[in-house]
Amino acid sequence: MKIVVIGGSGLIGSKLVTKLREQGHQAIAASPKSGVNSITGEGLAEALKGASVVVDVTNSPSWEDAAVMTFFETSTRNLLAYGAAAGVKHHVALSVVGTERLLASGFFRAKMAQENLIKASSIPYTIIRATQFFEFVNGIADFSTEGNKVRLSTALIQPMAADDVASAVGRIATGVPVNGTVEIGGAEKFHLDQLARRSLAARNDPREVVADPHARYYGVDIGERTLLPGDDAQLGETRFETCGGGHPLVDLSKRGRFA
Repeated sequence: MKIVVIGGSGLIGSKLVTKLREQGHQAIAASPKSGVNSITGEGLAEALKGASVVVDVTNSPSWEDAAVMTFFETSTRNLLAYGAAAGVKHHVALSVVGTERLLASGFFRAKMAQENLIKASSIPYTIIRATQFFEFVNGIADFSTEGNKVRLSTALIQPMAADDVASAVGRIATGVPVNGTVEIGGAEKFHLDQLARRSLAARNDPREVVADPHARYYGVDIGERTLLPGDDAQLGETRFETCGGGHPLVDLSKRGRFA
């Protein structure tokens, strides 16, 4: 089938396109680099012509409250409108586990707005909520660094490898729309401070990780289980140690923290 991946040149999108093509699908990597812009609508009609599935793995270039809301609302409205006109049968969007529990953040308010627009549309859909990625653990540490100390919550987190995220998104996108939300997560739970400590040690990073139960997560107060998926989540197989404990992972913190 023809599957258009919006954000197809990013971390998840590029992996997803490769996997779909290996399975014999006509996967289109759509992004501004290829002349497809979900904000302006440029190239969308042509890209979506004959498409059965649209997968949205885009991320906002800005986390400023107004900018991120404008990005997700504008992009999603365009994708839904052009998708409906093209006869798309399945709209898939990658979101974040715990979004409804993190609404003190403008980013998560924007993700919730995105989800609500998809639910209100006429196109059958599946929203995939993923936990944080292994690849962004060092970005979390950077965001929480004060001097030579990294102050992090002791809350639990169940991160997953980007490759497992792409595999799950591909499997769900080629399946039947659930008209609801599917959660995906990693194989193991960690305390956030513990995970960062192990990751920094694997990279010979000398910063000290300080466990602080009251530390915020990207500016949001969180409880012990705020970042965890539900018991029915689909879990990836890659474990933190098998990917080198974070050592070989590319530092992608500047490319977005969740998608």
